[in-house]
Amino acid sequence: MSKTILITGCSSGLGYDAAHGLKQRGWRVFATCRKEADCARLRGEGLESFPLDYASSESIDAAVAEVLGRTGGTLDALYNNGAFALPGAVEDLPREGLREIYETNLFGVHELSCKIIPVMRAQGHGRIINCSSVLGLVPMRWRGAYSSTKFALEGLTDTLRIEMRDTPIHIITVEPGPITSDIRKNSIGPFERHVNWQASPRRAQYEDSLLKRLYTPTEGPDRFELPASAVTKKLIHALESARPKPRYFVTTPTYLMAAARRILPTRLLDWLIAKS
Repeated sequence: MSKTILITGCSSGLGYDAAHGLKQRGWRVFATCRKEADCARLRGEGLESFPLDYASSESIDAAVAEVLGRTGGTLDALYNNGAFALPGAVEDLPREGLREIYETNLFGVHELSCKIIPVMRAQGHGRIINCSSVLGLVPMRWRGAYSSTKFALEGLTDTLRIEMRDTPIHIITVEPGPITSDIRKNSIGPFERHVNWQASPRRAQYEDSLLKRLYTPTEGPDRFELPASAVTKKLIHALESARPKPRYFVTTPTYLMAAARRILPTRLLDWLIAKS
């Protein structure tokens, strides 16, 4: 019998690659997306797909019920991948914007995990993999909202991992750096809804930096950028190894920044990040 996994955020990028990659390895994949149109597209590609919106408790309940109904009440693994970004200077981020990104990037992840843990306890095994980021290790300019959700996810996941040591459930963190995805394109909507950059004291900096990065088409990948398959490779080890690691770094910047934050004084680390 195939092992089963529920993956969130499968419309593109990391989740999309993971869903197809694991299906090819014989996993039964439940590939969820926020929008039904994306789910329909994935079903056309041979995946089992239905909606799951982290921002809605009702959607989470319905998706969990759908999974358990299809499997007979079991689930081997959960990959919390779905997330979005809200770029902008921290001083320009409104409360409602932060609330929106936390609902998806943190609160929904937590709620879904707590729905699945009893299933894994009852069956005597399970793995929960949370997709964090290099921005959960160090901050970067313009990325305060996203970075803060990933810092929070790191703390929640680390604590859960320690608390679950007396259970047969593995709690694992994956920390990608620059990976080819649609996250930048998808961040334009939240940015336009929530950030009044025209009235910001940093307007000139927006015009010189962030706006160009958001709205100017890129010519090829960024420095150190890897394809989504690089994350899937680490995910496979996390899922299939008899002794999975508690965390998996992906891309050179993640390794470098993880080391830098341990050994560099704060002022020097700030200077390094500001220059990057």
